[in-house]
Amino acid sequence: MGTLKFKTNIKCGGCIAAVTPALDNLSGIAKWEVDTANPDKILTVESNERLTPNEVISALKSKGYHAEKI
Repeated sequence: MGTLKFKTNIKCGGCIAAVTPALDNLSGIAKWEVDTANPDKILTVESNERLTPNEVISALKSKGYHAEKI
């Protein structure tokens, strides 16, 4: 199991609701959460070793959000 972290523009509960289907449908994600209190809006993804950062970035982009691996 690995942990990926991303700086995002996911700002609120409504944003989280918008990206939930995209992230929940990604194969390899065990759990994920967004720290909206952090100024960088950090998305933390617990995943298997096969999930790539680009898969997460693409899933968020498909919903209109930006993510940058940190």
